[in-house]
Amino acid sequence: MIATKSGVQGRKPKTKVPEYLIYEIMDGKPIHYKGYLEVLAGTKTFSEIMGSSALQSFVVAYVQRLLFKELSEDDFIILSSESGLHLDKRNNLAGDILIFDNATLPIEAIDEFYAQVPPKVVIEVDITADPTDVTSDSYIFQKTEKLLKFGVEKVIWITTQAKKVTVATPNDDRDGGPVAGNSWHKDVDILNGISFNIGRYLTQKGSPFA
Repeated sequence: MIATKSGVQGRKPKTKVPEYLIYEIMDGKPIHYKGYLEVLAGTKTFSEIMGSSALQSFVVAYVQRLLFKELSEDDFIILSSESGLHLDKRNNLAGDILIFDNATLPIEAIDEFYAQVPPKVVIEVDITADPTDVTSDSYIFQKTEKLLKFGVEKVIWITTQAKKVTVATPNDDRDGGPVAGNSWHKDVDILNGISFNIGRYLTQKGSPFA
């Protein structure tokens, strides 16, 4: 996930960064994968910075199961695994879980390129953008604003370290940022009456991270 330059930490490399280390493009500027500087320094491989934590993957799988169970394939398409969104020539973003209306993204529009139409809902689990490109708060706000202006009806951010869920819609008064995050022990509506409660689910499963 990506944002723009604000509160930059560390030094940017002077050498050209390979394209495979670029996670997103926002306002024409590259947002790199978190840890890309370590790859350039040779202390980590690309595969080492690409993988999600077990907790992140567990949360994504939980939400996906709910959606696959409750949403009809006749009405919705669910894309995941950092699916790409082409907003315009200066903005290419990615999302962990994208929920499209079939009328917006018909099967013939699903090809080898980024989707070019807005999902109804975007769900993000943690931040993939490197902090040398943008601070977490700035990234969440800027990416959320771009997605909503693109036509997304709801953006949901899940942060596993803070155990928070942030929800933003076009009608929110964000006044400089997305609505404040709530505890992930609260029910969160996705769409069509489908909701999740990560804290409760983790507690039921006996996770020490609930």
